[in-house]
Parts: sequence; structure tokens; C-alpha cells
Amino acid sequence: MKCIVGLGNPGKKYEKTRHNIGFMAIDALLDHYQLTLDKHKFNGDYTFHMINGEKVFFLKPQTFMNVSGESIRPLMDYYQIDIEDLVVIYDDLDLPVGKIRLRETGGHGGHNGIRSTIDHLGTKQFKRIRLGIDRPKPPLTVVNYVLGDFTRKQQPAVEESIEQARDACIAWLDKPFVDVMTAFNTKA
Repeated sequence: MKCIVGLGNPGKKYEKTRHNIGFMAIDALLDHYQLTLDKHKFNGDYTFHMINGEKVFFLKPQTFMNVSGESIRPLMDYYQIDIEDLVVIYDDLDLPVGKIRLRETGGHGGHNGIRSTIDHLGTKQFKRIRLGIDRPKPPLTVVNYVLGDFTRKQQPAVEESIEQARDACIAWLDKPFVDVMTAFNTKA
């Protein structure tokens, strides 16, 4: 079994914000496989589908970003999903818009959704796909920036990074993550 989680905030108000690019990547995967999130449990919206003979879960925590781990951990425990079979997709202020980076482990880098995930899983050893959203220009605060929408000028790069994240996840369902990292980190 594998589990792909996109981080974001629930509700229409946050739908197109920078902080929700992880949700956008899950939406791209759902579109690719012609799926919908038809289950509502574990403080999240999720579904699963058999891909390459393996059950794959797609999850959008509905807990709000800062407590994302409260949704991820219960789902993983209930379905007995191993930590090495988890990928978390989220926004990253330290990457330019349009860039993606795949990692097998790491700290939270100040990202509260990842901090919560680490706290609830009790480990930093899980795969990540970071999608660049760039840093705000003063006087804009980080909070206002991440909860703001992408600009029209940023949109093509945002869409490209979401497609790359989708394609990286699809590749991971067929290949070792280290091979996917090599392929996609050189593209970015």
C-alpha cells in the first residue's frame, strides 16, 4: 500500500492560495486517474485505487495546515501503511515558483504542516515533494503571502510544477523513489 498526501487548508476561502498547492497536486492526480475523494474519515477527505496491483491512497487532511498530522497518522495506522510508503506534497517558500524538489527525509524547515506531520508520525523519515512558491516581498508577511493567491504571471509556472509533482507521484508508483528523485530533481 502507498499513501500520497497533499497539504493545504480546507474550504473555498483557501482553495487557490499558495499554501494549498499540495491540495492542487492531489487534484491533478485524481483527475489523471478519474477519481474523487469519496471517503470522509480521520479528519480528512480521501480515496484509494488499485494501481499496478497495489492499493494507493490519496488524502487531503481537513484539519487545517498546522495540524495536518492529526489526519495523516490515524489513516496510516488504520490501514497499516508503512512510513516508507508515504509521500507528502507541500508548498515551499525556499524554492522559486515552478520549481520542485523531492527528498526522502528532512526537517520541517519552518513549515507547520510538516512539523505537525513529523510530530504525529514520530519521525522525519518520510518522502516529500516540495513545490516552490517563492518568498514574499516586504512589506507582505509570510502568513498573508501563503494565504494569498498566485499572481496571473505565476500561474503557468505553478501549473507546470503541479504537473511535475503529479508525474513524479505516478512514476513512484512504478519505480523506486530514489530513481524518481534523480529524474525530477534534475528537471527542476
